[in-house]
Amino acid sequence: MNRIRASIITIGDELLIGQTVDTNSAWMGTHLNDAGIWVQRRVAVGDDRQAILSALDEESAKSKVVLITGGLGPTADDITKPVLLEYFGGRMVQDEDTYTRVMALFESRGLPVLERNVAQAMVPDSCTVLPNLRGTAPGMWFEKNDCIFVSMPGVPHEMKGLMENAVIPRLQERFETPALLHHTLITSGMGESFVAERIRDFEAALPKHIKLAYLPSYGLLKLRLTTEAPDKITAAAEMKDAFQTLRSLVADILVAEADLPMGVILGNVLLEKGKTVGTAESCTGGRIASQITAVAGSSRYFKGSVVSYANETKINLLRVNPNTLLQHGAVSEQTVREMAEGALETLKVDCVMAVSGIMGPDGGTDEKPVGSVWIAVGGKGDIRTMLYRFRYDRPRNTEMTVVAAMNELRKWLEG
Repeated sequence: MNRIRASIITIGDELLIGQTVDTNSAWMGTHLNDAGIWVQRRVAVGDDRQAILSALDEESAKSKVVLITGGLGPTADDITKPVLLEYFGGRMVQDEDTYTRVMALFESRGLPVLERNVAQAMVPDSCTVLPNLRGTAPGMWFEKNDCIFVSMPGVPHEMKGLMENAVIPRLQERFETPALLHHTLITSGMGESFVAERIRDFEAALPKHIKLAYLPSYGLLKLRLTTEAPDKITAAAEMKDAFQTLRSLVADILVAEADLPMGVILGNVLLEKGKTVGTAESCTGGRIASQITAVAGSSRYFKGSVVSYANETKINLLRVNPNTLLQHGAVSEQTVREMAEGALETLKVDCVMAVSGIMGPDGGTDEKPVGSVWIAVGGKGDIRTMLYRFRYDRPRNTEMTVVAAMNELRKWLEG
């Protein structure tokens, strides 16, 4: 069975200058993969006519499906629609269903309808209109030179609705696709090269259609197996034995058997153990709590956080002894232990994470260089402390601390 290959083109100057982060491509790639369609290229171009035309030519020469997001808004800088008209030919016509939807949307909000809003219902007659039930700009399906092109709004909520309700179902009807299956496990505590050396014989023995990828991220290492088969049952059967063998080889450093955020992994363990948790955060400024509460249902185990950035807050809310801060400093084993003990009492939880460190770029000393972080995890009568020394910039040092603290608490909970 031939692999159906896709390209994703994202349009907008804001993507190229870093003003907006492209989350659309990652979401689309995941869902296309689930549908058996392999994304082989992702291209970002600015709001430039020639750049868009060149991207359409280049990607359609390589892929059977080209998905386009962005540039469909009602303002002058949104040029995707006229460029598509030029590329595919035809003339602009009003799509009555879209027009009705736009009028109803503005009427329901009590807003006046501007001419530029009505223009959202104008589409090239060379396209098949895909209704956008979440916004005003419709999706547009074109076909040219044995390639399918689909243009969608760049607003993530609207793009996802079109993909789920129209684009993917139509692509599945058009193509007979193989099953693409990924299975990922997460490890911690061993560097990428050492893990690779440990599983060298396993990797060498894998059949050609099963691939192993190493994906390091914030102190964790993901190992992803990928296979392709005519159907999901066959793919799953081929993957099962390989994954179980891989798991047994890294059992002592295993964090999770699925590609999940650390907040989800920790939350699952807390639910399993029936424990409540809180945080006492200095250098991370509440980011640990933020990642925990990003998980739906976290109120079942997360009780709160004390963001004790200043020493007086450590003293007043966490009952850290002023003499401890005077003698050892805020970034010390003694201080982080007292932060954890204070958080247990203040938040009335079963277990805690406490962190205090120097994220940079300034503030380091010879004794405590930038990247030094003390972490404390545990429960009443059993607080464990550990010193990490990260070597990156402020944002990455912070993210490394967040992941490390949650992983240390996971290990404590699992004994």
